[in-house]
Amino acid sequence: MPPRIGCSLLLSVVFCLFSSVDCRFHTLDHIRPKASDKAQGRAVVELLKRLLGDRSTEFMVSVNRSLSNDSLDVCELRSSKNNKIVAVGSSGVAVASGIYNYLKYFCNCHISWSGSQLDLPRPLPKLSGVLRINTPHRFRYYQNVCTFSYSSVWWNWPRWEQEIDWMALNGINLPLAFTGQEALWQEVYRALGLNQSEIEDFFSGPAFLAWNRMGNMFKFGGPLPQSWHVNQLHLQFNILERMRSFGMIPVLPAFSGNIPKEILRLYPEANVTRLGPWAHFNCSFSCSYILDPRDPLFLQIGSLYLSQVVKQFGTDHIYNTDTFNEMTPPSSDPTYLSAVSRSVFASMTAVDPQAIWLMQGWLFFSDAAFWKPAQIQALLHGVPLGRMIVLDLFAETEPIFSYTESFYGQPFIWCMLHNFGGNSGFFGTVESINSGPFKALHFPNSTMVGIGMTPEGIEQNPVMYELMSELAWRKEPVNLSKWVSLYAVRRYGSTQETLTAAWRLLFASVYNCTVPHYRNHNHSPLVRRPSFHMNPGLWYDPADLYKAWKLIIDAAPSLMSKETFRYDLVDVTRQVLQVLTTSFYKDITDAFQKQKLPELLTAGGVLVYDLLPELNRLLSSDRNFLLGTWLEQARSLALDEKEAQLYDMNARNQLTLWGPSGEILDYASKEWGGLMEDYYAQRWGLFVHMLVECLESGQPFKQETFNQAVFQVERGFVYNSRKYPTKPQGDTYEIVYRIFLKYYPQALKRL
Repeated sequence: MPPRIGCSLLLSVVFCLFSSVDCRFHTLDHIRPKASDKAQGRAVVELLKRLLGDRSTEFMVSVNRSLSNDSLDVCELRSSKNNKIVAVGSSGVAVASGIYNYLKYFCNCHISWSGSQLDLPRPLPKLSGVLRINTPHRFRYYQNVCTFSYSSVWWNWPRWEQEIDWMALNGINLPLAFTGQEALWQEVYRALGLNQSEIEDFFSGPAFLAWNRMGNMFKFGGPLPQSWHVNQLHLQFNILERMRSFGMIPVLPAFSGNIPKEILRLYPEANVTRLGPWAHFNCSFSCSYILDPRDPLFLQIGSLYLSQVVKQFGTDHIYNTDTFNEMTPPSSDPTYLSAVSRSVFASMTAVDPQAIWLMQGWLFFSDAAFWKPAQIQALLHGVPLGRMIVLDLFAETEPIFSYTESFYGQPFIWCMLHNFGGNSGFFGTVESINSGPFKALHFPNSTMVGIGMTPEGIEQNPVMYELMSELAWRKEPVNLSKWVSLYAVRRYGSTQETLTAAWRLLFASVYNCTVPHYRNHNHSPLVRRPSFHMNPGLWYDPADLYKAWKLIIDAAPSLMSKETFRYDLVDVTRQVLQVLTTSFYKDITDAFQKQKLPELLTAGGVLVYDLLPELNRLLSSDRNFLLGTWLEQARSLALDEKEAQLYDMNARNQLTLWGPSGEILDYASKEWGGLMEDYYAQRWGLFVHMLVECLESGQPFKQETFNQAVFQVERGFVYNSRKYPTKPQGDTYEIVYRIFLKYYPQALKRL
């Protein structure tokens, strides 16, 4: 008898190692949608009404969670006798993404941040047999703690509703839900005994809250008005209700130890560390106060806060907090690091015994010198295995799971970060994301439980997010050339070969960065403070971009009524002018170094007086590229002029100086109409003007002198109070065609 028991035990262990990771993470079994099957079905019906209007009645929708026997989402679609599509799924998200799959691949439809193409055939195409779509990934995660500041900071409910619809259609079931948390912190701090001015000195302004939450900075851009708290709390209630109605699991905030310094007035004995400066900020806005997780006060504050969160927001048992994000811990002793994570987790389980801690794995990459294997393992093992989920945040470029034995046994989610700061500019790593998640799933003893998208800013490069979300439902990598050809057809509702050819060129070049360790910050001189020390190198051959540009322009006359096409026409032309700016920059610096004044005047003159104004006109012709919209959204949240000015300053400063004196200058750069004219073009004008003066007077160019002068331009923009258009102006096709006639021959000559 004993040998047989041993054998079956061995077999079950072997089975665990070679089957889905879920058997090792039975601790995640309680993570389930709260809404009933009926409620989730209703949510999808309402989504289809918003999306398709009257045609939504051609879909019959139902949710039946017993369709999945292993907690992995599945959707089955078939045609009924009366020409309707019947969709049954294990969750609302499964049904919504199953229907979107049908809309994409049977109806050639497309839905994105930059417009939708929904010319549905009549009647709907029939399905022969059952179309079954399922996912090998328990979780499909979305958002980055920074996205709330870089993209959604000024959103109202209609914009949030649109985003949650997009999430459901793209299969997201684990979204971050961080809105409104300061309102609860305010209550906690009051309960602890802080006064209002002490609380106001702690929170940063709306556009910088992400870094206040992570303990990087405080106060700058504040104080937060009370109307802000009320508005955000109201939004969060709507956001959570809608997310849950689809069967999503919203991730809520927890305490990391970041505290207002005045806590020391109330608890002078508390074990608090003052950190050093963050980024290039001084200690007036950074050098945060961090409460040691081992101090009893940590458990008190952490559980006080989380009980508020659960009371106000309900819970789905997954909480995010990040200790040591871009901050070096005070000790590298593994015992200390284990004690830290144990204490953080204890502050969660004190309130919710079923808590799961979701942590961004960014710190292991950003401070790799500190986080060696022993330190990583210590931090991760302070929490019972299976009670933490680590986001491998930048896995398409810097996969951490591969050198930590799958995060030493903790479940992880393979994420594509893709975009830093919400920058404009084409970028992608299509080969890496097409193969990476499958490699991670088949990694020895893989603990992967999901796939995610963690951009710092959204509403750019829609093709990358469509591909990434679709890969969550695939069993193997796609044929990239074929996939992007079909993408072009459905994005424009057109089968023109020129468009598929253009997209194949883009996918093989600008969207396929293979440079090791490349970080997608927009390095173009166009959006950087001018100097002689720029590194504008490209990871692709611009000839491919120019060819694609010509092909798209050739197809333009018959497609200008499609918003998706107009957006891409503007975007590809913008990218071309961005690349050409680098050429003119090289001409300018070359002419200056060789002391050739006529050449300097020519290159500088074309850039400042023609190319940049043309780019501004181009961007101003499309509603998706307007500075005015961003500023109007910010001001619209204000109750009075004082609040409006505060929000306006926040909105402008984040895009430009990012701090009072340019501490993180141009990190969140955007190529938008209005910003191009009053910010980027002004800086280039000043740079060229100063270089001309230097040549004429025989003086050397001093970068420091220029920096002081250009700072006045930059700061002037932040406070200029100018109103910018919120409606597009000019004819996009005319503007593009004029730019093409002028600059296409030049572009080819410069290859």
